[in-house]
Amino acid sequence: MADKARVVLRHIILALCFWLPAGRRKAMERWLRGREEFKKLQRSDWVLMSWGKSGRTWLRVMLSRAYQLKGNLDASELLDFDNLKRRDPQLPAVFFTHNNYLRDYTGNPQSKRHFQGKRIVLLVRDPRDVAVSQFFQWQFRMRPNKKFINDYPPHGADIDVWDFVLDKEAGVPRIVDYFNGWAQAIPELRDVLVVRYEDMRKEPGAVLAKILAFTGTEVTPEQVQEAVDFAAYDNMKKMEQDKFFKGSGARVKPGDKDNPQSFKVRKAKVGGYRDYFTDEQCAQLEQMVAQLDPVFGYGGQQA
Repeated sequence: MADKARVVLRHIILALCFWLPAGRRKAMERWLRGREEFKKLQRSDWVLMSWGKSGRTWLRVMLSRAYQLKGNLDASELLDFDNLKRRDPQLPAVFFTHNNYLRDYTGNPQSKRHFQGKRIVLLVRDPRDVAVSQFFQWQFRMRPNKKFINDYPPHGADIDVWDFVLDKEAGVPRIVDYFNGWAQAIPELRDVLVVRYEDMRKEPGAVLAKILAFTGTEVTPEQVQEAVDFAAYDNMKKMEQDKFFKGSGARVKPGDKDNPQSFKVRKAKVGGYRDYFTDEQCAQLEQMVAQLDPVFGYGGQQA
C-alpha cells in the first residue's frame, strides 16, 4: 500500500472511531502512525534520528540540495523520504524520525532493536536550546491534536517558557532521558553517527560531507559547498517567507508571516536559551544537562 494511501486509511479509521474515549483514540492514532513509519523504516536506505527542533530542517535542506545537484534535480523539491530516489535511483530514501510513534507500533518503548541493520545519523542539540525552541513550536506552530497525542501541554495552556522547559514530557528532563536512551543503544546498533547541531553551526561543510560519506553518497566538495550556501540562515528565512519548497506543506513555512516567532527558521542561535532565563534558572538547567551521557559533549557552560 502506498504511503499516501496509508495516511488516508488512518484518517478514515480515526473518523469512524470519534466516539471512543480520548485515551483510546490517542493510542489508536499513535499505533497507526507507527505502522506508517515502520513501513518507511523497512524501505529506507538510512535513518536521520533526532528530537524535534534539533536542526533537522536545516540539515534536510542541505541534504536535499546535495542530492539535487548530484541528480540534476529541481532545487524546490525538498527531500521527503523517497521522492528524490524515485527521480534518480542513485539517491537514497532517507527516513526522518523521532522514534516516537514507532515505539507504540513495535512494542519497544525502550529498546531500539527495530533499527537493527540500518545506518543511523543521530542529530543532537543542547537540550536547553531544544526545549526553548520547542516552546515556540508548541505555542505558534503545533496543531492541537499533535499536542494531544504527544502529551504536550494542552492547547491554550497558560504556561511560560520556564514552565515548558521543566515539563517532564516535553522539556529538558524528557530530552535528557531521550538522549541517554540512545547513548545506551549505540553499542548494540553499531552503525550510528552522532552529529551535534553546534558542530554543524561551526563547520557545516565538514559535517555535511561526513554525513554523506557515512551514508554512502559520493558528492564533490563543490556540491557540498553549494548545499551549505543554499541552506544558509538568511536564504532559509527567505525561502520560508516565499514558500519556496513545493509540496512541503507546513514543514517550511511560517505559522503567521507577521510573527517572527512562528517561523520554522527562527534564530538558529547556539546557547540562545540564556536569553530567556535568569542566572539561577540557567544554573538549574545546567544541573539537569549534567545528567547527559558524556558521549554527546554537553554539560557545564558548553553550548
